Amino acid sequence: MPELPEVETVCRGLALRMEGRVLAKVEQRRPNLRIPFPERMVERLTGRRVVTIRRRAKYILIHLDDGQVLIVHLGMSGRMTIGRDLGPPLPHDHVLLTTDDGSEVRFNDARRFGLMALTGEEELDRHPLLASLGPEPLGNGFDAGTLSDALRSRITPIKAALLDQTVVAGLGNIYVCEALFWSGISPRRIAATVAGRRAERLVPAIREVLTRAIEAGGSTLRDYVQSSGELGYFQHQFAVYDREGQACPGCTCDVGRTGGVQRIVQANRSTFYCPRRQR
Repeated sequence: MPELPEVETVCRGLALRMEGRVLAKVEQRRPNLRIPFPERMVERLTGRRVVTIRRRAKYILIHLDDGQVLIVHLGMSGRMTIGRDLGPPLPHDHVLLTTDDGSEVRFNDARRFGLMALTGEEELDRHPLLASLGPEPLGNGFDAGTLSDALRSRITPIKAALLDQTVVAGLGNIYVCEALFWSGISPRRIAATVAGRRAERLVPAIREVLTRAIEAGGSTLRDYVQSSGELGYFQHQFAVYDREGQACPGCTCDVGRTGGVQRIVQANRSTFYCPRRQR
């Protein structure tokens, strides 16, 4: 699933081409994705000017000039591409937006786990998709104190706690593995024990991993591409994710003796970590 850096990359790419433009034509090519499309979506979007595009957690928020906000989630395989003369729509191009300068934005989702919803600006923070989200990990509201408060009563492993979107918004499996590595915290550690000084290490590690991924254009995994069509390259910088059996870049462990980076399964998700470095 695209994570925060991938969604941020898509938002920035879309904003460059869509902000200030009018949605001259909207085409909806099926009735639903994970949920039904909004009622009269084509009618409500056509002729509207895009004011701004921003991200909340893993959601793309397209603010329109009449106070509506189009909420987009990419799901497991969703992607948004933009260009001119893109040719005939592909089988999984479910929504096509054409702006007044001739640019075309396509929402493609082979597995149809993505979604689109419409709400008003004033109701946005109370919308069911967004209401329970925790703080943004790159925002001013996320610090060691905030994270410690959210973890103190949790007896789940810290990996699971960080994937809980009510604790911190937008984190996914890849970047949680990476942040735990750089903070030296074992993914097996009980979340409550991370509150305090370990949280003081973890918060900057989360920020650094996400910032570097965004700067690199997001990670190219499976179905993800940037809105420009260019692929991201952050996966070449992974310290532990998908590096089972390889040497740990943070210590001098002997792969032959320690096994190097190890993979375990937590809540049916692969976790990669160095048991020597991460405690």
